[in-house]
Amino acid sequence: MAGVTDLPFRQLCREMGAGLVVSEMVAADPSTWSTRKSRLRIQFGNEPSPKSVQLAGYDPQMMAEAARFNVAQGAEIIDINMGCPAKKVCKRAAGSALLRDPLLVESILRAVVDAVDVPVTLKIRTGWDRQNRNAVTIANIAEDAGIAALAIHGRTKACRFVGEVEYDSIAQVVDTVSIPVIANGDITTPQQADAVLAKTGASAVMIGRGAQGNPWIFKQINHYLQHRELLPAPSLHEIGKIMCRHLTDLHAFYGEVGGVRISRKHIGWYSDWLPEGKAFTRVFNRLESRLQQQQQLEQLFSKLQYQERAA
Repeated sequence: MAGVTDLPFRQLCREMGAGLVVSEMVAADPSTWSTRKSRLRIQFGNEPSPKSVQLAGYDPQMMAEAARFNVAQGAEIIDINMGCPAKKVCKRAAGSALLRDPLLVESILRAVVDAVDVPVTLKIRTGWDRQNRNAVTIANIAEDAGIAALAIHGRTKACRFVGEVEYDSIAQVVDTVSIPVIANGDITTPQQADAVLAKTGASAVMIGRGAQGNPWIFKQINHYLQHRELLPAPSLHEIGKIMCRHLTDLHAFYGEVGGVRISRKHIGWYSDWLPEGKAFTRVFNRLESRLQQQQQLEQLFSKLQYQERAA
């Protein structure tokens, strides 16, 4: 997820139990590779293997070259994005816009698979719109082209993130191909993860927006699937430690200016779990320095923990 799955967040999610994390979406256009934004998006640090980079583009040879470039930078999996519904991606005939052109999909997949010696995975949606669902067709093309695994968001491009998720469509793909299929879409609790696995027959689930401000969801899902019981919700103390650590990591990764700006959305997502979280977010978003943000967060949890003890 562009703007979300940077190195600090990926590291946190892995520590919380995510089996595989994927970089932010990286443009295949080589003119963008030297920008600071692109360089940060393919930073791996001490991230454990396998390191997966997600590419977005529309030209087979450009995508192949981008795959080779990112493998040279340390990528161990290349993930192709044909699922993003964002206008700025689709207007360039990339992301989920590609689902309208199965022949181009095949050309891109074959070019990338042939270009690198690492596994290539694919993320798609169920189709362009409700009248043009072609996930099964695209899945067969992907398997024939040598794609190692397929993730499916259970909505069409036109649906974006609204409406009921088509888990039945994901199940049809699972029944059609032999490569691993990963189900995605509105999975926000351990019980939902379990139900989606049962309904679709998928090999795994992918958590996207459900992990925003909620990285402990991976630990909760793993525990539920293994032991059939729910973990207690994290305590205020645990949430505070995670938020403070994440804030520190963002400042270290992006620097003062970028860290202050980018941390606002992450802290806002976490604050949804907290008493008076919206009021805190309004104050936090006006702060202009690393030190102010750190002090404000520490003061919040000192206050909340005092109130908790007093109660």
